Amino acid sequence: MAGSVAQQVSDPYAEALLSIGSGNNLIDAFGEDARFILDVLKECPEFGAFLGNPLLTADQKKGVLQNTLSEQVQPLMLNVLKLLCDRRRVLFLGDVCERYLALRRKLKKIALAEVISATELRDDQKQAVVERVKAMTQSTDVELETSIDDNLIGGVIVRVGSQVIDASLRGQIRRLSLQLAS
Repeated sequence: MAGSVAQQVSDPYAEALLSIGSGNNLIDAFGEDARFILDVLKECPEFGAFLGNPLLTADQKKGVLQNTLSEQVQPLMLNVLKLLCDRRRVLFLGDVCERYLALRRKLKKIALAEVISATELRDDQKQAVVERVKAMTQSTDVELETSIDDNLIGGVIVRVGSQVIDASLRGQIRRLSLQLAS
């Protein structure tokens, strides 16, 4: 999918979700739902493939959504998912959820920090990253997306928007070699 097509399709639905969430005091609950749906799509690609199958009817897809997600997501969120089926836009479900989370972060002044580390971070390390990102961005809160890169010897790489903080051992070695080469 071209990024612009996905964005053109997902933006109105994400904005509608934000409006519905705001009007019903469900902004954070919808955020949890969106993260849950993204996790399901990531962990079970077959679910996304099923929803994107053009040979299945909207009613079949809505039935599966009802059976699988009705206990996990807000009823209003489920209604929007069903609307995506009716409008043949359910293929963009992941994009809608990601865009909703981005709009929610902007509204609530929450920074998104992508943290890449050599090993799983302890809670105190995560808190240190959160505090540093808060100070750097003047945000009220920080959401961490953590991942592990076996190629890192130690340390972390933190990406906030276009800013990158490379506190990895590999980055320190690279900087040292550049200094020595100068």
